[in-house]
Amino acid sequence: MSGYSLRRIVLACGLAAFSFSAVAEPSMVVVPEPPLAVAAKTSCPGNPDALGTSRTLTVETSALPRIGTMQYRATLPLNDHEVVLTFDDGPLPPYSNRILATLASECVKATYFMVGTMARAYPDTVRKIYNAGHSIGTHSQHHPFSLGDLGLARITSEVNGGIASVQNAVGDARAVAPFFRIPGLARSNQAESYLASQHLSVWSADEVADDWHRGITPSQIVRKAMSRIEAHGHRGVLLLHDIHPATAMALPMLLKELKAKGYKIVHAVPAGKRPETVPERPATMVAERSGWPRLAPAKTAENTTEHAAAQPKRHSARLSARLAAALEKKKSKTQTADVFSFSSLFIPRQN
Repeated sequence: MSGYSLRRIVLACGLAAFSFSAVAEPSMVVVPEPPLAVAAKTSCPGNPDALGTSRTLTVETSALPRIGTMQYRATLPLNDHEVVLTFDDGPLPPYSNRILATLASECVKATYFMVGTMARAYPDTVRKIYNAGHSIGTHSQHHPFSLGDLGLARITSEVNGGIASVQNAVGDARAVAPFFRIPGLARSNQAESYLASQHLSVWSADEVADDWHRGITPSQIVRKAMSRIEAHGHRGVLLLHDIHPATAMALPMLLKELKAKGYKIVHAVPAGKRPETVPERPATMVAERSGWPRLAPAKTAENTTEHAAAQPKRHSARLSARLAAALEKKKSKTQTADVFSFSSLFIPRQN
């Protein structure tokens, strides 16, 4: 597995800690013929030098039930210098929006694995992602790191609940691909058997960039991603997360580096018909601040004035101080997601 070994590890989510043992299969087998590959390279409006998306690869669940050589024998049938980008755990504005804008600027398409609770919290972002042409798979309802060790009833609830939440968020069940990535890649025979019974492709990965590590810098993310792709046959499915600011800042550099080294992006899509777009909510229902954005509730001049007039100056001062302290605390923890806290998932093999 080109520099990686999956070991027994402990991960934290909130106050609970779970452990799992991930079993890797030793040899890599690349499926010789893609189920369907369609050329998709087109010009990129406003950016003639964009990396772009070289082709679209249709993934048949029956042909590729398990994907990713970090844990399985098979992976996507990619050619030399072809990469598939995937993003887990979101959506989480503002970082998901920043990543979405970067992908759009380079006309690059990716595959997202969304958590049900996150999709339910940010349905507008889910719909923006889909309408930008990306694929949407699922990643459970609550992201339990011990999914592989849970009983069948809980596995069923997490898988089906996540799918239902993402389908409701996107507004059309046909828009959700039968792609599933197990949280923390905590595979088990029981979990994989259930997923197979639901005709879901189980996605692991070929490479990771350790972008969930607290304190990792954007340049380190790019360096790890590139070195691991190049060490793994100059191709692969790359696992990233769209809930971290460092990933959002690293992505422009990563796309630039991929282009400079002759890599091409492949977009993995599900078989069957999908809606071209899904309806987005009216703009008046969504409001965001500018800059390195943070979500903001919609306000009118009238209700803002009334609220300000009703508040004593002393209360406003205390509130401002609390907000400033909260923002400062959040800045000091830039690598911790608003919902999940990740510790190390993968331990590089020592040479």
